[in-house]
Amino acid sequence: MMLFRLVFGLLLLGALLCFALYIGTRQPLWRRRGQLLVKWTILAAFGFFGVLLLERLAVIL
Repeated sequence: MMLFRLVFGLLLLGALLCFALYIGTRQPLWRRRGQLLVKWTILAAFGFFGVLLLERLAVIL
């Protein structure tokens, strides 16, 4: 669980930094990188909640 939280937090922090660099420099490269990191952050969140769901189902079954 701690690993999922760490990955999620680092991805979110990286995306925020990329968007801040985009605002500061107006280079589209930073916006694309930020969007890519947001996509991976959402995938990591789905993985995290999927693991939580499977743990709950294992207890029920």
